[in-house]
Amino acid sequence: MGITSADLHSKLKEFFGFDTFKGDQEKIIMHLVGGNDAFVLMPTGGGKSLCYQLPALVMDGTAIVISPLIALMKNQVDAIRGFVSGNDGIAHFLNSSLSKAQTNEVRTDLLSGATKLLYVAPESLTKPENIALLKEIKISFYAVDEAHCISEWGHDFRPEYRRIRSIIEEIGKAPVIALTATATPKVQSDIQKNLGMTDAKVFKSSFNRPNLYYEIRDKVDPKREIIKFVKQHPGESGIIYCLSRKKVEELAELLGVNGIKALPYHAGLDAKTRAENQDKFLMEEIDVIVATIAFGMGIDKPDVRFVIHYDIPKSIESYYQETGRAGRDGRGGSCIAFYSYKDIQKLEKFMQGKPVAEQEIGKQLLLETVAYAESNQCRRKLLLNYFGEDYPEDNCGACDNCLHPKKKFDGREEMALVIELVESMPEHFKTEHLANILAGTSNAMIKSYRHDELEFFGAGKEHSVRFWCAVIHQGIVLHLLDKDIESYGLISVTDAGRKFLAEPYALMLTEERDFAEGEDDDDEASSPVRGGGGDPVLLSMLKDLRSDLSRKLHLQPWILFSDASLEDMSISYPVTFDELKTCQGVGEGKAKKYGKEFLELIAKYVEENEIERPDDFVVKSVVNKSADKVFIIQSIDRKLPFEDIASAIGKDMDELMDEIDAIVFSGTRLNIDYYINQVMDDDVVDDIYSYFKEDAESDSLDAAMEELGPDYDEFEVRLVRLKFICEVAN
Repeated sequence: MGITSADLHSKLKEFFGFDTFKGDQEKIIMHLVGGNDAFVLMPTGGGKSLCYQLPALVMDGTAIVISPLIALMKNQVDAIRGFVSGNDGIAHFLNSSLSKAQTNEVRTDLLSGATKLLYVAPESLTKPENIALLKEIKISFYAVDEAHCISEWGHDFRPEYRRIRSIIEEIGKAPVIALTATATPKVQSDIQKNLGMTDAKVFKSSFNRPNLYYEIRDKVDPKREIIKFVKQHPGESGIIYCLSRKKVEELAELLGVNGIKALPYHAGLDAKTRAENQDKFLMEEIDVIVATIAFGMGIDKPDVRFVIHYDIPKSIESYYQETGRAGRDGRGGSCIAFYSYKDIQKLEKFMQGKPVAEQEIGKQLLLETVAYAESNQCRRKLLLNYFGEDYPEDNCGACDNCLHPKKKFDGREEMALVIELVESMPEHFKTEHLANILAGTSNAMIKSYRHDELEFFGAGKEHSVRFWCAVIHQGIVLHLLDKDIESYGLISVTDAGRKFLAEPYALMLTEERDFAEGEDDDDEASSPVRGGGGDPVLLSMLKDLRSDLSRKLHLQPWILFSDASLEDMSISYPVTFDELKTCQGVGEGKAKKYGKEFLELIAKYVEENEIERPDDFVVKSVVNKSADKVFIIQSIDRKLPFEDIASAIGKDMDELMDEIDAIVFSGTRLNIDYYINQVMDDDVVDDIYSYFKEDAESDSLDAAMEELGPDYDEFEVRLVRLKFICEVAN
């Protein structure tokens, strides 16, 4: 007699302690134990793993679970051994992290029939000795977890996943269950084709996570914002994703310096450190884990309260998967992503040198992310639409766009213009090309197609290219336009779009959102420029104090502190040296040399006016340990020629000067006299030096070049400006 629903319920209670199944779990398990293939689309936190763990425990034989996440395997094996006490052989994993003795133990348990679940990394599955071993045992079914890894359109494509079907054929047939938490319709069909399971029953749960809040923030001073956010949520668990290992290390260290319990997690750490850091996060010895986007974080922690993307991910699937780690216990979770154009350019750079087809796919996925980040529509609606699901409400009440709606306008004329343009052309083109035509922006591609001669060229020139991109994107979301992903995102008009053109109706669209060019804050010399918004009375007092001191010291006022520095002080009311040196353009040297009177004045002003300071914390900075910067400082101490320093770090002289500017403007004092004496005449040095001492109103290089005239070389002016700032300001 087969396994009944009553059997499943009793085992669910016995092994997992639950009284009822969630969503489609029971249907999926009954379908699988009946010997059928199943394709399961279930969002993170929906209970995917139970769909193969429970049937494995009740069916004859061993279930083979193919998973790319070594960390998650260990996690799940530990959990199953916990459910079924007294039998550690019931679940094992087989991957490259095992010693020979551990591998032998797995082999013994498998052959004796004790093991019900075997987790295998796809790389291990392809090894001849493992194939031979699996041929000797009875297999109940194969589970392909994280099945989106099969598809080149999935966010975590792994070539070895494409071989799974042929290896299953070699080992021996059994039902297959493929599971993923993210798959667009395109990815889904790709997975089914590749696994030879196009006839499998598809179980699709809603991708809506109503307990999550989604927000995109402009990337201006993200480190400060992150520290502030984490401090406002004390004791809560969170994950912060970064693009590079270097940034992961830096940010984890910065959080630590600021009193936040955080550790890094990326593929560059040795396996032992990675496992320790993960365990500390799971055991709540630390609150925050900082991880690379590229590295799969197999962490099944139900109470993650926030997921922050320091860098925007390269696809919506990645974003959905990573934000999905928040709020798995059904309670609230905040998903905040910082966005700037600079990040997009970086991601595009990573694609260079890859095969053309891969580049096109990557670019297409990135465009979807840009459209999501810049959109003013309900984020939940956009996400669900991406996964082929309609969200019926217009306002979800739990994303930045719904809580703080942007201005809308009736865009029927603009949408009609887009549709007319697309319909008038014999071939299809991408969003940006169409937007360039309407905005009247000519480029090589427009000229090569002679599209600058079209009647539509410049028909919407009162709006920007980005405005037209926003209109086209909203047309896609409203199903008036279609983007053909098969052919790399070419735009066509749908039947609904043609109907709209025949009888236009009111169409409320949102204006495009302006984002900064991107304060990546990787550059220590640059700080976010804050426009106004300070305390005008305090600012005026600070300027008076600066004038008095500059007269006493016989220095130009800007040498003490620039206007931007004073404005920053009038915003953040620093009262300690640590706080003062974080103000724009100040640094440690200036804070110590000129800061005392300014701090006294601010402290007195704050007390007399009973001012509540905006932050009860100051972001403490980490000593910058960038290898290049340390090398430059040491090389200058050793009096090496600048040409040799530039060559040693693989930079040209302009780039080296930018690095030295960054070091000096952040308050470090360097002695570059040895080099100036080699390359410049004394009288030229004296002329430039006296300009900065007596005439300059700021440290602006452009102003200096204009004042000094064409007889002076810009490189020499830069050198003397550095000498002056080191000797006088720092």
